[in-house]
Amino acid sequence: MVVKLRTKRLDPTLKLIVGVLKQYAQAHPDAEIEVYRYSSVSVRIRVIDSDFRGQGRVEREEELWKLIEQLPEEVVSEISLLLLFTPEEAKKSFANMEFDNPVPSRL
Repeated sequence: MVVKLRTKRLDPTLKLIVGVLKQYAQAHPDAEIEVYRYSSVSVRIRVIDSDFRGQGRVEREEELWKLIEQLPEEVVSEISLLLLFTPEEAKKSFANMEFDNPVPSRL
């Protein structure tokens, strides 16, 4: 599975984030991963993965944060939203709806 981007321009920060998320995608080929720049200082990430079933938040975050922590601190600081859902959770999550239809940023 590839990492989907909602942008026409891939800035250096997004390139680095996508690079580490590709590592997750290789280990979890059924995962749906999407990234977009919400504002000039904010990046949003969503991972929908059936492998999350039966896992709590901490367990879900551990593998992703191992990858994200490889990034420079200034890149990590731009990640404002990291959503980790099973397919079933994604269907009924308000945060997921905001990810798909974001309120416009004022930045």
